[in-house]
Amino acid sequence: MSDELWVRIEPLLPVVQRRYRYPGRKCLDDRQALCGILFVLHTGIAWEYLPQELGFRSGMTCWRRLRDWNQAKVWHRLHEVLLAELRTADQIDWSRAVIDSSHVRALRGGPKPGRARSTAADRAPNTT
Repeated sequence: MSDELWVRIEPLLPVVQRRYRYPGRKCLDDRQALCGILFVLHTGIAWEYLPQELGFRSGMTCWRRLRDWNQAKVWHRLHEVLLAELRTADQIDWSRAVIDSSHVRALRGGPKPGRARSTAADRAPNTT
């Protein structure tokens, strides 16, 4: 991951304080965890097969960090930061914007279509 991207992401990540009593093992560095997450997402491997030799520790550690960051809305805030930077640089082409109506709530389930036709094979006619 580039330093330029990390500078944008790091302030958005929640700070987790170590316990004073029974601190346990040191947490995986946030940058390493993010690299592990990106490795899994890029390669499509399962979390449990994340290679520890690359310094990502276990896949479950990276998965938990991704879960925590999702709950902290890190990705939503990163999206807002990047959009703000593009807007100030006048790099957004609004002529190519798309509105997705699938996120608009349909009251009372929306209009009811006609009776759905069966897609099963028809029974053979009776020959007797």
